[in-house]
Amino acid sequence: MIDPADLDALSLSRAIHQKRITCEQVMERSLDRIQRLNPKINAIVSLRGIADLLAEARERDRELEAGRSRGWLHGLPFAIKDLSEAKDITCSYGSPIYRNFVPDFDDIQVERIKRAGAIVIGKTNTPEWGFGSHSYNPVFGVTRNPYDTSRSAGGSSGGAGAALAARLVPVADGSDMMGSLRNPAAFNNVVGFRPSFGRIPGLPGKDVYMNQLAVLGPMARNVADVAALLNIQSGFDVRDPLSLPEEPVRLSEDFDPKGVRVGWLGDFGGYLPFEPGVLELGRASLSVFEHMGCRVSEVLPDFDMDRLWWAWTTLRGWLTAGSLRGHYENPAERALLKPEILFEIRAGLKVTAEDVYEASAVRTAWLQAVLKLFERHDFLILPAAQVFPFDADIPWPREIAGRKMDTYHRWMEVVIGPSMAGLPVAAMPAGFGTGGLPAGIQIIGRPRADAAVLDFAQAYERATDWLQRRPPLG
Repeated sequence: MIDPADLDALSLSRAIHQKRITCEQVMERSLDRIQRLNPKINAIVSLRGIADLLAEARERDRELEAGRSRGWLHGLPFAIKDLSEAKDITCSYGSPIYRNFVPDFDDIQVERIKRAGAIVIGKTNTPEWGFGSHSYNPVFGVTRNPYDTSRSAGGSSGGAGAALAARLVPVADGSDMMGSLRNPAAFNNVVGFRPSFGRIPGLPGKDVYMNQLAVLGPMARNVADVAALLNIQSGFDVRDPLSLPEEPVRLSEDFDPKGVRVGWLGDFGGYLPFEPGVLELGRASLSVFEHMGCRVSEVLPDFDMDRLWWAWTTLRGWLTAGSLRGHYENPAERALLKPEILFEIRAGLKVTAEDVYEASAVRTAWLQAVLKLFERHDFLILPAAQVFPFDADIPWPREIAGRKMDTYHRWMEVVIGPSMAGLPVAAMPAGFGTGGLPAGIQIIGRPRADAAVLDFAQAYERATDWLQRRPPLG
């Protein structure tokens, strides 16, 4: 009997469509695995009723018997990140303010995921409002790492990353402003993809035009599944006027990595601190690229990285203050916001219009500096995090290699470069440290080069066996 946990998403889809396993059987086995393992990691929250899910799976089977398939996600169990709305399922955003919020609508990507046949079983856990790369909140608690349940699963798509690693779901959605698709991929030994801004539309909050740092994106246990979900999520929607009419990504079976020029950014010439072993694993992954026939060299952008950090925190604080100010000005709701969010809002309220313009100018100059690197390199490589998965019972790492972190997110500074330049990035595994904990790298491409990044990431995947390794959870 086929075990859905043994198959990637596209293989499971083929098994369903070839009638080698029914949608009902997939749901039964998936729910059994969730019931056994989820209490140990707390990746999936707001799980729907079993009877309803099995009934929906049987309906998918009847559709197949009648010769109708909704798409490649037909009958696959899917848990939506708890920052996107799914109709009739609690959407808390990780905040006690929204503990009882049950939307009567779907986010745009959720509409598309459902239309493609997925059965939404519940949500994946996230930090409060997505702030911080550690998925804990006062509504559902802490998500733990399947490779070591005493450790963090990362964030803010930590629930998605942990659910994938534990084989609770075959594929997952996420979002990324400051590494939220990349850090959990690194911490859980899976693949995360931050697409170009505009590729995946989303329902706007109060502002649809200014917030151009965050994106939605796919996560999976291999690159092919990531590309397949990306195609479901992508494409123009009139409700998001900045969304792009992108063509589907078709991975090339003929992609040849020989001669590809790879630039290793590393720690930016000693600018960034790393926990011992993390940078070394990233550097060791360069031998994989060399074995693939790539030309690898170290590069250092001609840029003041402290200035980039200032621009990042200025824009992030300003956007946060704008979006959450209403909650901040309500004393009862302000008391329910975690300290890190209060820090962002208070910083953002001090930002002037002149600051915003200057920060955007710095962002523009940074893009120009990166484009100069792409004149000599086809892809840039960075570690995906500066630490291994850390103690799940602390809010964030206070120190790295003897250097104190002056903010709650300084320990993830390694991810801001691609975000500020708006570049597509594939987060791929880089192996395991001496304690058996995963680490990862970022494969960064030119503007709008999403397909090229995924082609190169798949070539890298095929040259390693890291994604075949499973956590000891079961």
